[in-house]
Amino acid sequence: MTPEQLQDAVRTAVAAVVERGALPVDVPADVVVERPKNPEHGDYATNLAMRLAKPAGRPPREVAELLAAELHGHAGIARVDIAGPGFLNITLAQGALGKIAVDAVTAGQAYGRTATLAGQKLNLEFVSANPTGPVHIGGTRWAAVGDAIARLLQASGADVTREYYLNDAGAQIDRFARSLQAAANGREVPEDGYAGSYIGDIAAQVVAAEPGLLDRPGDEQLPVFRARGVELMVSEIRSTMEGFGVHFDVWFSETSLHEAGALEKAVARLREHGHVYESEGAVWLRTTTFGDDKDRVLVKADGEPTYFAADCAYYLDKRGRGFDKVVIMLGADHSGYVGRYKALVAAAGDDPATHLEILLGQLVNLLRDGEPVRMSKRAGTVVNLEDLVDAIGGDAARYALARASVDQQIDIDIDLWTRKTNDNPVFYVQYAHARISSVLRNAADLGLALGEAGDVDAGQLTHERENDLLRAIGEFPRVLTTAAELRAPHRVARYLEELAGTYHRFYDSCRVLPRGDEEATPLTTARLWLCAATAGVLRNGLAVLGVSAPERM
Repeated sequence: MTPEQLQDAVRTAVAAVVERGALPVDVPADVVVERPKNPEHGDYATNLAMRLAKPAGRPPREVAELLAAELHGHAGIARVDIAGPGFLNITLAQGALGKIAVDAVTAGQAYGRTATLAGQKLNLEFVSANPTGPVHIGGTRWAAVGDAIARLLQASGADVTREYYLNDAGAQIDRFARSLQAAANGREVPEDGYAGSYIGDIAAQVVAAEPGLLDRPGDEQLPVFRARGVELMVSEIRSTMEGFGVHFDVWFSETSLHEAGALEKAVARLREHGHVYESEGAVWLRTTTFGDDKDRVLVKADGEPTYFAADCAYYLDKRGRGFDKVVIMLGADHSGYVGRYKALVAAAGDDPATHLEILLGQLVNLLRDGEPVRMSKRAGTVVNLEDLVDAIGGDAARYALARASVDQQIDIDIDLWTRKTNDNPVFYVQYAHARISSVLRNAADLGLALGEAGDVDAGQLTHERENDLLRAIGEFPRVLTTAAELRAPHRVARYLEELAGTYHRFYDSCRVLPRGDEEATPLTTARLWLCAATAGVLRNGLAVLGVSAPERM
C-alpha cells in the first residue's frame, strides 16, 4: 500500500463516518500521511483527526477514535493507534507494505507520475542568454534546473512548453556585430564589445561564408556580421543545449516581435486599459498603479521602443498562444525585474498571482584546486557550459546544478565531482543503480526471474531494512509531486541519495541471491522484486534530473 493508497483509505474512512452522521464535516480533498520519525510509531501517521476536530465541534481524540474504528476494517491495515492529542499511527498489514515493490515494478517508467497538475498549460522560459556568446555557467545552471522543473511538471500531468527567448535585437547585438567586424579586419574590438576567443572563430566563419565581405565598405559589412554572426551563435547555443540533453520546444526571436508589429499592438492594448500616458515626449506605462517603484518607459522620446515594451509584447504573445501561466527563470541579478513584470501583467488585465511566476536563482562558482575560476564574457575568460561538461561530465554537471535549491549560491568543486567515490553524490546514486543491475544480472545467470506480479509473495518482506526500503520507494510519488509544486528538483536529488543509502543498508543486511547449492525461496523472489523496484525508482528519479542510470560502472 503506497502513501497515496493509504490517503485514499483514510479519506474513505472519513466519508463513511460522515455518511452515517457521526461526524458533521466536509470530507477533505487532501489527506496528509507521513512517515513517523520513530518506526515504533507505525508505518505512517496522520494528523487529520486534529484538523477535523474544530469544524466538527468534537475533541480531537474522539474524532481519532471514530476514524480508527473505521480504518481497523481495512484489509491493508494491521493496526491503528491513537497518540498524543489525536495523531493516528497506522501500521500496515503484512504484505501491504511489500506490495509497494510490486506496484513500482509493474508501473515501470510511470511509477511516481501523477495527474496533480493535469489541465495546466504552462510556458516555461529559461536560459534565454543573449546570442552574443556561449552559454556561461550561470545559464548552465538554468539549463539543468529548468529542464528538470519541466520534467517534474510533466510528471505531475502538466502540459509544458520549454521556450528560449533570443534577445536578437538591440544594442548588445550591435556591439556583438562590431566586435566580429573588428576581429575579422584585424582590429582591436571596441571597448564596449566582446573579446572572447570565440569572437575570432565566428568572425572567420562569417568571412568564409561571405567571400569578398572584407572588400566591401565598413557600413556594408556590419549588417552581414550582425545577421550571420547571430545565426551562427544561435546555432552553437542550440547545439550546446541539445548536447546537454536540454531540448527546447520553441526558440522565440525578439526580432520577430518587432517585425510583426507586436510592440505597437501591445502598447495599444495597454492604452485601451487606461494605463498608458505621454510625458517628456516619451510613452509610459503607469506601473506604479500596480506596486512598481516607478513608471516604465515603453517608447523613448526618439521613437525607439524599450526592452520593456518588447517584454510586454512577448508576455501578451505567450498568453495569446493559450498558456495558463507564464513561468520565467532569471538570475538573482534580475530581481529588480520582478516588480515591473508583475505590474505589466496586471496592466494587461491578468492576475500576476495566477498567470505569472518568476523564479530567481543564485550564482554558481566553479572551483579548481580550491580556487574560484573567474569568468567574464567580455574579458574573454568565459567559463561556459561546455567547459563544465568537459571538466566533470554531463551527468555530474546536471546533477550538481540541480542538487541545490536555486535560491542558494553553489560552489562546484571539480575535484569532488570527478571522483569515483561515495562522497561524489551522483556517483553514489548511479552506483546504487549499477549495483542492483549487477544483482539482477547474476540472478538471471542463476535462472532466477521475477515472474508474474501475482506470483510474488510480498508478505515475505518483513525485515526492518526491507521495510525501510519499501517505505522509501513508496514516498517517490509524493516527492515528485512536492518537487513539482515547489519547483524544487533538488528535493528529488536528495531523495535519491537517501534511497541509495537505504538500499545499501538493505543489501548489507539481507542476502538476495542463494549461495552454493542453496535453493531459491519465495523470499528470494520477493527480494528480487524489491531490488527491481529500487532500480526503477532510481532510474525514474535520475531521468527527472536528466541524468543517466548506468547498469555498469
